[in-house]
Amino acid sequence: MKNIKFILSVLFTLTISQAFSQTDKETTMKIVADKNYVFTANSAMPLASNDINRILMQFPGGMSGGGTINLTGSQYDLKVTKDSIVAYLPYYGRAFNAPYNPNDGGIKFTSKNFTYKEDKAKKGGYTVSITTNDLKTENYQLFLRISQNGYASLMVNSVNKQAINFNGFLAEPKKKKPESL
Repeated sequence: MKNIKFILSVLFTLTISQAFSQTDKETTMKIVADKNYVFTANSAMPLASNDINRILMQFPGGMSGGGTINLTGSQYDLKVTKDSIVAYLPYYGRAFNAPYNPNDGGIKFTSKNFTYKEDKAKKGGYTVSITTNDLKTENYQLFLRISQNGYASLMVNSVNKQAINFNGFLAEPKKKKPESL
């Protein structure tokens, strides 16, 4: 009886995980091959979690736990097309140079001059590396690991900031609705 319950629970979990996968295998292959996708961040994991814990301990209540930051429901993303990379991501961690304008914080840029390298992973996913070359203040190295189902992890490296990781998913870009007169 225990074996049957275990087997049924495993089958149920696998069925649910497939039902909630973001994209199917063919869609993931298509959007990565076309270099036309949007990575939406669900969580951020700064590498400077000890520093963040120290800051959080200063607040009333002394909360800690700066390891993973939930971004579910936010609009943080990375848009990749053949001719541009547009990033609108938060940044948590140690920055070595702070912007003069607080609204310029985070990882926000549009790059038209970048290198893009895509490799097929052994288990059917992809690894993508992107390096921006045209940003005035700093250039970024972006490393995406993409599963067959469209789940992805993004690592962002910069000269002026410690690296940060994001987990999320890939999707096709939303079609723009034609403006009516």
